[in-house]
Amino acid sequence: MSSPRLPITARVSIGHDEYTITAIRAQGAGGQHVNKTSSAIHLRFDIRASSLPEHYKAVLLAMSHHLITQEGVIVIKAQEYRSQDMNREAAIARLVTLIHDAGVVPKARYATKPSYSARRKRTDQKVQRGQVKALRGKVDF
Repeated sequence: MSSPRLPITARVSIGHDEYTITAIRAQGAGGQHVNKTSSAIHLRFDIRASSLPEHYKAVLLAMSHHLITQEGVIVIKAQEYRSQDMNREAAIARLVTLIHDAGVVPKARYATKPSYSARRKRTDQKVQRGQVKALRGKVDF
């Protein structure tokens, strides 16, 4: 039986064995609770060793994102919540979002020109603004 898969899109998913989750002590304020419990989550996902399609791998490796290391490993640290389970869910959600965004192809842009009325409106506004500024000068008797 194969390991359960984590869905990214309708066609793309990754196995739960492709990323590692480690519980660590959280940083910052929190008093005795933060000093006693390992509620923060450290998630590591190796892009090159994953079962993602080559397109996703290429886009992720080309990204200049603070979560992706030089070696091609995504490192996510989640410590927003007091609960380890909630931090685990937050880390996995961030991983899914990052991989999903890599698969989105940006819409092709094409150059357009402003319409005649838009150009006319712009010049009329410039002329009107110039007249207002001209009235601010010294009054000559």
